[in-house]
Amino acid sequence: MASPSEPKNSSNTQEQLSEKIKDLELSLPKELWFGFPMQLYQGYWCLSVLLEGIIAFQTHFQPHDTDIILASLPKTGTTWLKSLLFALLNRNKLSHLSELPFNTKNPHELVLHLEIEVFKNSLTNPPDLTQLPSPRLFATHMPYHSLPDSIKTSKCRIVYVCRNPFDTFVSLWHFYLQFEVSKGTSPDKEMMEGYVNKYCAGVSPFGPYEDHVLGYWKESKENPKHVLFIEYEGLKKEPKDHLKKLAEFVGCPFSEEEEKENVIDKIIELCSLKSMKEMEVNKNGKFYVWVENKALFRKGEVGDWSNHLTSSMAKQFDQILEKLKEAGFSFTFYPTKK
Repeated sequence: MASPSEPKNSSNTQEQLSEKIKDLELSLPKELWFGFPMQLYQGYWCLSVLLEGIIAFQTHFQPHDTDIILASLPKTGTTWLKSLLFALLNRNKLSHLSELPFNTKNPHELVLHLEIEVFKNSLTNPPDLTQLPSPRLFATHMPYHSLPDSIKTSKCRIVYVCRNPFDTFVSLWHFYLQFEVSKGTSPDKEMMEGYVNKYCAGVSPFGPYEDHVLGYWKESKENPKHVLFIEYEGLKKEPKDHLKKLAEFVGCPFSEEEEKENVIDKIIELCSLKSMKEMEVNKNGKFYVWVENKALFRKGEVGDWSNHLTSSMAKQFDQILEKLKEAGFSFTFYPTKK
């Protein structure tokens, strides 16, 4: 069934469009992820609560050539990259890095997701984004093939961060587990095995994992000026080199003077997990209605999956790794097995 996209000057009412959204939801395959309904929309699993925002984003968004869009799967380093990108783009607007608003605003408040916040409830009344200062910085969890054609044909730049599937799953597991625990659920090995099976079969928010990764990876190979593909593990291992490359890609390279003044190291330290955890807004704040900011900062460690997945669970990920391998992709910085 085609999406119920409508032109900006449509006379359809919000109620009519809402009905079309409901009809679309009913026509799509369904699954649950920790109690959250999902639909298989355009080949990936979309949380039902986001479907209207996704369609509004696809329908209305008009990119500028100077736009920068951070793309990622959930729990792959999105919060970290938001803080790094925001610091990079705003470092020269302030007299000192300490003036960046990280003490009072979570990175997700500073870099809004297009389908989650920007185009929420806006099918008939899209937001006016034309007055935002350039370069505009946004984020998305949507796979490349489902992005609006306006983005694919523009000169805007996409930064994609990829994380190995083992750690991605474990981080996703812990994030959503909080909702089960709040309902009195006691997680056990059997429950975790069930979600490993789902995840490796491609049934997870914005999954399948391998399709998401390969979509942006292939575009980065074909059009490296359009998409920069970053591995989370590489950023952890060689943060300075990666940050310099990131700055060059988004059009604000570090000057020799900045390098002499250790600005790169200062940004890395400011945006580190340790630093962000200590920010008052991330200790007690709440940006998303349904989750506290502190839940967005867990460990961020490479290889933490080995502390949570049994050997039989880890074996399930072979099907993901095989699909990546068949497409020609392999992780540069992280061994897939310990």
